[in-house]
Amino acid sequence: MPDGTEIPRLNVARLSEPTTLRRQACEAIKRAITEMDIYGRPGEIRLDERQLSEDLGVSRTPIREAMTVLEQEGFVRSVPRRGIYVVRKTKREIVEMITVWAAIESMAARLACARAGDPDIARLRALFGEFDPDPSDRISAYSQANMAFHKMLIELGGCTLMTELTENLFIHMRAIRDITIRQDHRARRSIADHMHIIEALERRDADRAARLVREHTLGLAAHVEKYGDHLHDVPHTAPARGQRRAG
Repeated sequence: MPDGTEIPRLNVARLSEPTTLRRQACEAIKRAITEMDIYGRPGEIRLDERQLSEDLGVSRTPIREAMTVLEQEGFVRSVPRRGIYVVRKTKREIVEMITVWAAIESMAARLACARAGDPDIARLRALFGEFDPDPSDRISAYSQANMAFHKMLIELGGCTLMTELTENLFIHMRAIRDITIRQDHRARRSIADHMHIIEALERRDADRAARLVREHTLGLAAHVEKYGDHLHDVPHTAPARGQRRAG
């Protein structure tokens, strides 16, 4: 250094190919879990390390390492002598997640009014250009556009931390939205809500945009409260026989 100050040397390990495989395996498994129908099927979802190893074309070592990372991030749960299971939330936990999402997304909408460009907002409107006022006859395609809208809206807020905080919520939000959008004519109401939100963004009306987003997402929480009784029995995987839960 010109001023004679010595640069501290970090004690880091040399990177290796297995590290890359672990990261790739982690991303592939996370992506697959995100696309699963977590709440629309009965029973627990167990992951098979051997099958994943064969499907991904790697040894079981990076699969195990990826599972450790995914467990730390809350995507899977390891149960001794039973296996690894995809995490599913109870009704109460889902409502809490939706409430947190509503708070973050409404702030993102407020920020987007100041930070997002007109072409960015136009991308939101383009998501629904192919759907009629009632998209019930194309519900699967609309469900995908619906989640793309909510993810994009948070990104338009221009706050990286908001995007990161909602990343681990997305797997459950996607699954719950995919189920509920098919119930009680929610698709028709959903697209109307989205159009009103987009109009508020186009007018740069931050107060209205934030309020509409918050009301829209909290409407989902109210729907789960009313119709989500089947989620009460979503189990936190029981311990193996002879073991007791911590706490």
